[in-house]
Amino acid sequence: MKTLHPAYRVTDLSVSLGFYTALGYELVGSVDVGGGTTLAMLKFPTEEVVTLELVYRPADGPVDLGTGFSHLPVQVDDLAATVEALSQAGLRPGPVERPGGPDGPQVSWLTDPDGYRIELVQWPPGHPDGITAEDFA
Repeated sequence: MKTLHPAYRVTDLSVSLGFYTALGYELVGSVDVGGGTTLAMLKFPTEEVVTLELVYRPADGPVDLGTGFSHLPVQVDDLAATVEALSQAGLRPGPVERPGGPDGPQVSWLTDPDGYRIELVQWPPGHPDGITAEDFA
C-alpha cells in the first residue's frame, strides 16, 4: 500500500488555485463530478503524480476546519529562498524555525485562504526525504 494524496475542501476554488500555484503547485486537471462539485488535481513540477486534491463543493458553504486537521508538510530544497520567493509572490510565510536544534530540519509555516496550515520543511544535508525511524533512535 502507499499513501497517494490528501484531498481537502476549499471555499473558493479560484482563490485557492491562485494561492497553491503561487506556492509552486501546477494544476494537472480538474473534474466536474456533478452538483456543482469540482475536484482540482495539483502537483509540483518535479513530481510525476498528483500530490494534492482540492475539493470545491459550494453547496456545503464555507469551509469549517474544526479541530481535526493539523497541517500539510511540503519539502523544499532551500527554505530561506522559498520564504523570500513566496513573500515576493504576496504570500505570508512565517519566520524560519529550527525545532530540532541547529542540526535538525528548518521549517516555516504558511496558511492558505481557508486556514489550512502548511509546513515548509528543509531537511539537513544527507537526510532522507521525510521522517524515518532513525529520527527517533
